[in-house]
Amino acid sequence: MKTKQISSWAAAFIMGMGLAACSSADSDRKVLPPAQPQKPIVILYENDVHCAIDGYAKLAGLRDAIAASDTAYVGVTSSGDFLNGSLAGTLARGQYIVDIMRNVGYDAITIGNHEFDFGGPRLIEVLPQIKCPVICANFFVEGAAKPLYPTCIVKKYGNKSIGFVGVCTPETMFDEKYSFFDNDGKQLYDLRTDDVAALVQKSVDSVRHAGADYVVLLSHLGEKVPVLGETSQDLISRIRGVDVVLDGHTHSVIPQNIVEDMDKRKVIVTQTGTQFANIGKLLITADGKISTSLIPTNDVAYSNLRVTQTTDSIKKMMDAMTNKLIGNSDFVLTINDDKGNRLIRNGETNLGDLCADAFRESCHADIGLINGGGIRNNIPAGRITLGHAINTMPFYNLMCKIEVTGEVIQKVLEKCTAKYPEEDGFFPHVAGMKYTILANEHTVTDVQVMNRETSQYEPLRNDRTYTIGITDYYRNGGFYDILKDAKIIEQTTEQTNIALANYIKDTLGGDVSAYRNPQGRITIK
Repeated sequence: MKTKQISSWAAAFIMGMGLAACSSADSDRKVLPPAQPQKPIVILYENDVHCAIDGYAKLAGLRDAIAASDTAYVGVTSSGDFLNGSLAGTLARGQYIVDIMRNVGYDAITIGNHEFDFGGPRLIEVLPQIKCPVICANFFVEGAAKPLYPTCIVKKYGNKSIGFVGVCTPETMFDEKYSFFDNDGKQLYDLRTDDVAALVQKSVDSVRHAGADYVVLLSHLGEKVPVLGETSQDLISRIRGVDVVLDGHTHSVIPQNIVEDMDKRKVIVTQTGTQFANIGKLLITADGKISTSLIPTNDVAYSNLRVTQTTDSIKKMMDAMTNKLIGNSDFVLTINDDKGNRLIRNGETNLGDLCADAFRESCHADIGLINGGGIRNNIPAGRITLGHAINTMPFYNLMCKIEVTGEVIQKVLEKCTAKYPEEDGFFPHVAGMKYTILANEHTVTDVQVMNRETSQYEPLRNDRTYTIGITDYYRNGGFYDILKDAKIIEQTTEQTNIALANYIKDTLGGDVSAYRNPQGRITIK
């Protein structure tokens, strides 16, 4: 598609964003003769978009505007977690997202943990459709000598070149364990937990040897210490030769942090947040100075027509599939606290209670249990549709009924609340049960289970067995390892989000008024 000529107002807008010396030209566009001055390079970047599809048109539009200004070379990158996270990812198992990204036109992308939500084979099937380099230094098919994707790529921007290296957090093997092991425990893929630094260093050395003037690490490691692997800053302290880390995974908003590599050389680390809150801008001036900044996506006045047409078409298809009315509400069913801060991963919310009740009812179990990280989006006030239910729990998981002892339940609750008050995706929301967190002691006490016959709460008994309505994610994922030996009473074919929709529509008759406020199932002392 042709980009319209930039107006004087648009040029002023770009200058106001700190892009006064900006234009566009990737390796396939016209390269200026070496005798002419090198123009600046601008790399626009995103991370953890999680299917916030409206931002892609603005990302591509901003790239087009910089290109049209003809004052800099420009490229676009992604640091992972784009394939799932809301309705647009779930409905077509990532197909809608790759269709949009293909129309954006990326210079390079790396993979995040949520690229594995639909399984390794699905990831391998859809990523080539984006038609851009996918790079990752540490993703291997189990037993293979070489990684599945190229580890790095060098791209020319005028008479300078950037070496891009990709890396994915090994924590994915913990969070998305179901994609890395089959149900018999056989390992399928590997993110090389112990070798990450060495693999990244080898890739950095490779692009330097190939003549890269600058090295940019597309990282999905994040800033918080993971269960497996390391943070981006820890990695940088153990390697050399990287200039900039375009990071992801922890949804942090970081315009520009400075860390030191193993040679005490300063390296920039940056993240854009999540769901296109910002578009990142890496600027390399003609004299080699490097800086990063964030542009609020809502402030971007540009839009790419082809990407807009693609997203509009996809939204129409999604609406036709999911606009079925299942209920109404005059309040928000939320994952947040009263100030709008996310609470679902370290506290009780009305939506957490609703989802847990749906699990309990779907399986006719004593208890409903769902981890906070599985509840991703609010249900707004007004009409509640099938799409809202799917968007709330956008992962492709099935309902399962299991049986365990009270002793095991106690262990699950203690492990899943051990990090409190820190956020934890395994924070347990429950139905048919109440419990108290003793925050200073990192223990759980006063666990009570509702008697289904009397509707009265009774103390949890370690020697008694209880049934739990739960996602089948428990078999190969996270804290659910504690439950891996649980007796399976029933493995259903009902998706968890459909169980939620059916609970609202059929059990509640569309009336969710009982969930105006949290139910008081979790007490924190």
